[in-house]
Amino acid sequence: MGLTVKSTGNKLLKNSLNYDSNNNVIALIGNPNVGKSTIFNALTGLNQHTGNWPGKTVESASGSFFYNNKKYTLIDLPGTYSLFSSSKEEEVSRDFICFEKHCLTIIVMDATMIERNLNLATQIIETNDNVIICVNLIDEAKKRGINVDIKKMQKILNVPVVSTCATDKKSLEKLVKLIEKSCNEKQKNSVSFKYDDLIEDVIDKMEITLNKYTNNKNNRFFALKILENNIEFNNKIFDFLKIKKQDIKKINDIYINCNNYLIKNGINDYQDKIICSIIKRNNKISKEVTNQTDVTIPKIDKILTSKFFGIPIMILFLGIILWLTISGSNYPSNLLSKLLFKVNDIISKFLVNIHTPEIIHDIIVNGILKTLAWVISVMLPPMAIFFPLFTLLEDSGFLPRIAFNLDKFFNKAKCHGKQALSMCMGFGCNACGVVGARIIDSPRERLIAILTNAFVPCNGRFPGLIAIITMFFTVGSFSNVKSALILTLIIILAIIATLIVSKLLSCTILKGMPSSFVLEMPSYRKPQIKKVIIRSIFDRTLFVLGRAVSVAAPAGLIIWLMSNIFINDNSILNYCTQMLNPIANIFGLDGTILMAFILGFPANEIVIPIMIMGYMKTTGLTDYNSLTELKTLLINNGWTIKTALCTLIFMLFHFPCSTTILTIKKETNSKLWTLLSFVLPTFVGLLICFLINIIFKVI
Repeated sequence: MGLTVKSTGNKLLKNSLNYDSNNNVIALIGNPNVGKSTIFNALTGLNQHTGNWPGKTVESASGSFFYNNKKYTLIDLPGTYSLFSSSKEEEVSRDFICFEKHCLTIIVMDATMIERNLNLATQIIETNDNVIICVNLIDEAKKRGINVDIKKMQKILNVPVVSTCATDKKSLEKLVKLIEKSCNEKQKNSVSFKYDDLIEDVIDKMEITLNKYTNNKNNRFFALKILENNIEFNNKIFDFLKIKKQDIKKINDIYINCNNYLIKNGINDYQDKIICSIIKRNNKISKEVTNQTDVTIPKIDKILTSKFFGIPIMILFLGIILWLTISGSNYPSNLLSKLLFKVNDIISKFLVNIHTPEIIHDIIVNGILKTLAWVISVMLPPMAIFFPLFTLLEDSGFLPRIAFNLDKFFNKAKCHGKQALSMCMGFGCNACGVVGARIIDSPRERLIAILTNAFVPCNGRFPGLIAIITMFFTVGSFSNVKSALILTLIIILAIIATLIVSKLLSCTILKGMPSSFVLEMPSYRKPQIKKVIIRSIFDRTLFVLGRAVSVAAPAGLIIWLMSNIFINDNSILNYCTQMLNPIANIFGLDGTILMAFILGFPANEIVIPIMIMGYMKTTGLTDYNSLTELKTLLINNGWTIKTALCTLIFMLFHFPCSTTILTIKKETNSKLWTLLSFVLPTFVGLLICFLINIIFKVI
């Protein structure tokens, strides 16, 4: 076909979009969840994360490909429903379409929802004079008995239209050929959609006014937008058109006259009238270009999103995922641990043979390498199971149903429903959940989502939670099932705590009412197993593991130094644990446990190993052969059911890891909010532990 893919790096583009304007720059735009990122990946060869839920992309990605020896740069814009901006992602897309230089706009539409997608398409056709419409998910439409008349759509809209299935190479070939043709010929759209006569009068008047100061091809669209009286966007229009300040005053005077004219003739809401006209027009076009022979609306949604069955089914799915994670990770975790510690022994022998100084040998082997071995063996197997299962839920379309079920609870907490999505991301990694909060447009609600994300356990805390539950709270047969059940209850507790703290923040320092949450329910799709595995292993598992390893290595060095520097025959680590004992006892813990959490700040995965090292008085992290041996060690050091329960709670609710804290600092750009994100979960954890300790004393 002549198509050569060249990755230019999956560079996220924020305020200014950096690309070579001499290339054929193409804007890729569409509603959320129409397969836009999948098309972007197929053409550019980049691995932009695709997902079957809305609000995924908040920034834009740039990639390029070669076709017939010509380079094309593709800009994947955030999903948006309209150029009437109401969120950050819509604003980014709107500003690019209106003000950034590009030779072609590709509008990706969902073949199963033509009418809704026409809303954005017809607005862009009015704005850009070189447009291709890509009707994607045509295979999904056929399954539902929906027929889209591509030729008729092309005739009505007067722009090239091509049908595609993002996973079908032949349909993508047609799209690429059309891209080449459109970029070479630089076609001009001639369609101008008409509105109510009174609206057309004021648009014409404003357009004539703009023509006095500039001869821009988009003056009609700019006239339309100026009449909305969005001051921020109007200032962008005036800057783009290079209109002088004195002329802006004249344009504003014309706006006042136009507005008075509309009010006088019974039109009090200009934008509402425009939107009604667009909906009416698109409804008519949709009826002309589509027909549905077989209505197959999934009845399963009546069960998954029902008042009675939605939450229980969600909990059941969570329990199954946790059971699979617990059951499946035990053996590979033990195998990996033995392998890595054997490698560690080999490296140790090698360092001894080359006469490495003892202190250097101990720092590398007993400090850094043992810490890394622990982190990898404990983290990798659960993540390799949890992330693919989580991604399967995402790709199948189940995650939006979870958000729908939780929306009413977040609404009662005066928060945004999308917080449910960022919270779900936190189960994999709290840092990812914090970044995921960008999908929430309201700064107040986004901040609440960021501050409370650490209340749900990340993947780094799961191994410790599982170990304590298995050792102290499950006995006899079906221990894995019991562990999964208890862990599910622990996670429900974490979600309840998230809601309570969110409500308290909403009623105190972050007062406000929840903004509206419109959630699209995407079609159920068969997940692409190969892509799910590749994305979950490489994009998520190895990414999170790499980040954990990068902070665990220096942590291992610090731990080694603390356990090997002695003062009066006692290590610094032992001094610290003894000093913390009186404080820790108030909360049902001991100094070794509290010290393990403090030293585990770089990575939650090393908390349990530090405890073992502290109890065994060793000078390096120590492996254990079974949970039974570990339980014996803990009991010999004074652990009881109360200690296990308090440690379990504090492992659930304590300060975020260093990576999450740095991410919060970057996202909020505030030391105060970063400090609060550290204090909030820690305070809740210590408070619950204190109450548990009091109750056990009374009993």
